[in-house]
Amino acid sequence: MVPHLVTALNGPINELEQRILDSMPAIERWFRLEWMEHTPPFYTSVDIRNAGFKLAPVDTNLYPGGWNNLTQEMLPLAVQAAQAAVEKICPEAKNLLIIPENHTRNTFYLTNVLQLQRIFHMAGLNVRIGSINPEIKETTTIELPNGESVTLEPVVRSKHRLGLKDFDPCTILLNNDLSAGAPGILEDLHEQYLLPPLHAGWSVRRKTKHFQSYEEVAKRFGKLLGIDPWLINPMFSQCGDVNFAEGTGMDCLRSNVDALLTKIKRKYKEYGINEKPFVVVKADNGTYGMGIMTVRDVSDLDALNRKTRNKMNVIKDGQTVNDVIIQEGVLTNERINDAVAEPVVYMMDRYVVGGFYRVHAERGVDENLNAPGASFVPLAFADTPHLPQPGVKPGASVPNRFYMYGVIGRLAMLAASYELEATDPEAEVYD
Repeated sequence: MVPHLVTALNGPINELEQRILDSMPAIERWFRLEWMEHTPPFYTSVDIRNAGFKLAPVDTNLYPGGWNNLTQEMLPLAVQAAQAAVEKICPEAKNLLIIPENHTRNTFYLTNVLQLQRIFHMAGLNVRIGSINPEIKETTTIELPNGESVTLEPVVRSKHRLGLKDFDPCTILLNNDLSAGAPGILEDLHEQYLLPPLHAGWSVRRKTKHFQSYEEVAKRFGKLLGIDPWLINPMFSQCGDVNFAEGTGMDCLRSNVDALLTKIKRKYKEYGINEKPFVVVKADNGTYGMGIMTVRDVSDLDALNRKTRNKMNVIKDGQTVNDVIIQEGVLTNERINDAVAEPVVYMMDRYVVGGFYRVHAERGVDENLNAPGASFVPLAFADTPHLPQPGVKPGASVPNRFYMYGVIGRLAMLAASYELEATDPEAEVYD
């Protein structure tokens, strides 16, 4: 299933695609050298938007759900990447414990956990699922919509280790983004590998920090390719101390929105783009598509109704929003059956393993698609996910388009690696 671009097929995106394909050996060498210096996050998913004149990541998730949306054909890639990732961290690993989110009523989410269990099982590990949800006091089997079932067991904590009643893992895989903070039961595990580390959770992580790192990566990559980094990088600014419920801190928001819209207009003029600029205001530590709104004009902020204020005020796990990132909006000019679509790229270790299109028939080109009513169409990664076809006219080849997505996804993953190094509480400091 290949989405069609609404824009003409000779736009800047094709020049970018051509430049990326022509530079493939240099790009792969550049990544190889980066990974010699930096450690990739254990697994990552990246939401990408293709505007036809710009291709940029808009969100990077370090605890990706949605593995159930990968097709059977993608699983061998995921299994190989899982083997490589585990080998690097704990070559003698035998047992792996997956710790999922606490919301056990979301069966689609649990289907994703089952898929992760399957991937690591095929990678040669004994895998069980341990819940830190206080409601799970005994082994609980939950039936899933596809006829399968998933078994959750209550975790058991000893002095320095975490496991199950009769299961002692050397590695613990978190599929829980710790929005409400890291629970004590996960702290001070000195004898086991916790992946990703606790400081990758939203209790520590900030989108502004990530996009600062991404800006640095985009500048260096832009230099390598000889392109304007703006073509792959969404501009942003931030505001602290905003309270949507009480309407405080709105002056900061207004001035930042105004300044960013002016910057985008300038860029659009430079490239002859006849689109209306917009920005997206998001909770700086937000997740699950919550705490997000599109702003097309500063006056929109004066007209926020109570429903929007409430939506922006509280995100997952009841966390109040005080800090926001104001991000340059990137249109999505891709369509599947006339519905707006955006690619989501999945990676494990430093490898792209697959992905899908998030499609939403009721949303516009400038709106968040990660919302109820979204559906998922697998990327046609099955045949040749990484094998571009040199010499094919830009915009006409599916593998070439997906190779380009994979490059952008890996740039965002590299930025996440920089970001995790910068926030590591145990980093060694050299004077």
